[in-house]
Amino acid sequence: MRPDPKDYRVKPKERVRLSKWPTDTKPLYHSREDFDVRLHENVTALSSQQDLFYASNKHAMLIVFQAMDAAGKDGIIKTVLSGINPQGCRVTSFKHPSAQELNHDFLWRTTQQLPERGMIGVFNRSYYEEVLIARVHPHILRAQNIPRELVQKEIWHERYESIRGLETHLTRNGTKVLKFFLHLSKEEQRERFLKRIDDPNKNWKFSPSDIEERKFWNDYMRAYEKCLHATSTEQAPWFIVPADDKRNARLIVSEIILDALRALTMSYPDTSLERRAELAAIREDL
Repeated sequence: MRPDPKDYRVKPKERVRLSKWPTDTKPLYHSREDFDVRLHENVTALSSQQDLFYASNKHAMLIVFQAMDAAGKDGIIKTVLSGINPQGCRVTSFKHPSAQELNHDFLWRTTQQLPERGMIGVFNRSYYEEVLIARVHPHILRAQNIPRELVQKEIWHERYESIRGLETHLTRNGTKVLKFFLHLSKEEQRERFLKRIDDPNKNWKFSPSDIEERKFWNDYMRAYEKCLHATSTEQAPWFIVPADDKRNARLIVSEIILDALRALTMSYPDTSLERRAELAAIREDL
């Protein structure tokens, strides 16, 4: 059974209530062995599509991952994109902005990392942090040195508008934008935090700040709901992926990326008659 991307896609202007979107669904695999086979098939297909994508050099692809802590962003990036040639893919993780970044508009630092034609760019967190964490924690917004008269209630709607404008611009210039919100339940996050504490090999993944942010869970859910509603468009849709089952989430994400690549018009570059003659001569010498 293959997932249907429409089941996870947020329609343009759709009101989002995350409590009505599942964090867990019926598995798309029958066993661990079946999962391994299906993921391997998808990874192999992604590798083939990416080779064509890179050679065609007509499109770019931007894949955005947003989620609460421990939702599995790193694992999905590591496994789903494991077969892609690193020469044609770049993953960028965005942490706390630097002093230089704070002296620019909120889209500046991510714009520097946008993929060029033939490349797949992956954002592990993104410019969406500026309408999520900055909305939950107003002191972050105050630290951005924005003129006080511009920091009004409308600022979030203005930022949504800026984001939509950017993604529309990217689409018009050949960049396919895919956005994934990994929808994790609060209880599953708790279980994953406990595993990180109990397993010495996972201690490095845990930070006390994770627990602090967990206290703002409801605030984050409201911020995500507003964001998903305001910024899921026909050209740059959001996909809400049930993330309590890591294997299921990986299959869903891999299938959606595959579908998006297959929908693009791509071909290997034509070889001119002069080039064919040159290659024939070289072959003869060999």
